[in-house]
Amino acid sequence: MQNNDPHAPGQAAEGPDDGVNADLEALTARLGALETELSQARETVLRERAEIENQRRRLQRDLDQARRFANEKLLGELLPVYDGIALGLANENADAKTLREGLELTLKQLEKVTQANGLTVVDPLHQPFNPDHHQAISAVESNEHAPNTVVAVVQKGFVLNDRLLRPALVAVVRDN
Repeated sequence: MQNNDPHAPGQAAEGPDDGVNADLEALTARLGALETELSQARETVLRERAEIENQRRRLQRDLDQARRFANEKLLGELLPVYDGIALGLANENADAKTLREGLELTLKQLEKVTQANGLTVVDPLHQPFNPDHHQAISAVESNEHAPNTVVAVVQKGFVLNDRLLRPALVAVVRDN
């Protein structure tokens, strides 16, 4: 007769321990796979973080270079103006007429350079007063001009690419 008692000595029984061991082995294998995946993810994050830091440094270096040499084109265009002024000052034998002609040519060169770089002159003589571009420094009486009309420009103003750089200093006809 056969003993069916699972607790009987000498008889190996498949019990809950075998199932637990199998589950433990499966979980251990899954844990190993997840640890490998986590390690790879960490390496990827570190590489990407390093790449972002390198890009940030490159962009900062490029920005610094751009700031340092932003005026290079403008200054290169101003060199002939500089040369013209230096040449005029070096000519000790020139009379007033020759010096004036040289100054006029130099001023034209300067105006050409400034216009090419977005600088426009605000010269509002005989125009209506515009507080956005003009600064009134005096008010005068006039029967020839309408009130709030600019009748004298003490100092011209300048606009750089649609932004006021310096307002024109003007005299305006007073309201009667």
